[in-house]
Amino acid sequence: MRAIWSGSISFGLINIPIRLFTAVRENRPDLDMLHRKDLSPIRYARVCRAEGEEIPYEEIVRGYQYRKGDYVILEEDDFKKADVRKTQTIEIMDFVESKEIDSKLMEKPYYLEPTKESGKAYALLREALKRTNRVGVGRFVLRTREHLVLLKPENGMMILEQIRFADEIVDSSQLSIPGDEAVSKRELDMAVKLVEQLSAPFHHDRYQDTYAEELMRIINEKAQGKVPEARGERPVPTGVPDLMSKLRESLEVARKKRSAA
Repeated sequence: MRAIWSGSISFGLINIPIRLFTAVRENRPDLDMLHRKDLSPIRYARVCRAEGEEIPYEEIVRGYQYRKGDYVILEEDDFKKADVRKTQTIEIMDFVESKEIDSKLMEKPYYLEPTKESGKAYALLREALKRTNRVGVGRFVLRTREHLVLLKPENGMMILEQIRFADEIVDSSQLSIPGDEAVSKRELDMAVKLVEQLSAPFHHDRYQDTYAEELMRIINEKAQGKVPEARGERPVPTGVPDLMSKLRESLEVARKKRSAA
């Protein structure tokens, strides 16, 4: 694998040189944008508004408009000069319990690999996090943006999980959400039984991207001149009068499925 960033983890007075690797990849059909009329590929062009001509990437710079029509140009070195330490360091600010982290904050995971000389310090931090059941909350700059991150031990290595800043989470107070008074004890007891019936240990490899497979089926059938048939049924909302009967049916289906397994 190819590292996308290199720098150091910093906590206290300790610096651990590491390399950062992306931990996820897309696994979906690669679809092109086409002109419906003649199926010509559509490409995104960088066109100069003043000249009306496409500009090669190497001639494009980033600028900030500080007053109308006047720009300050920012070069690569300028992003580093803003804070040299942040562009080269994952600075751990706090250690917190992992259960305190809201799952809505999670954004993207990365693998952290130590350099040869930092193996012992890397292992020391990993084991300390395991022993205390804590994760490190830190920040660093990647591709000209500061990111909030978690450092946590997992499968013998350390994972860096990019998380969102608090102001990136949309306020949900304006949503209309029912309270627990909307549910009767009888309905809740039966729903709990259904959840228990459908409970199982988590095995990540059991879950596959089946929609991508179905999309490839559509692509293959259309390529053969066939008219693909729709699979699956549109879900019908369960009304209040049907709730108990649907719960009973679901419990029976779950029991049969478990006994057949």
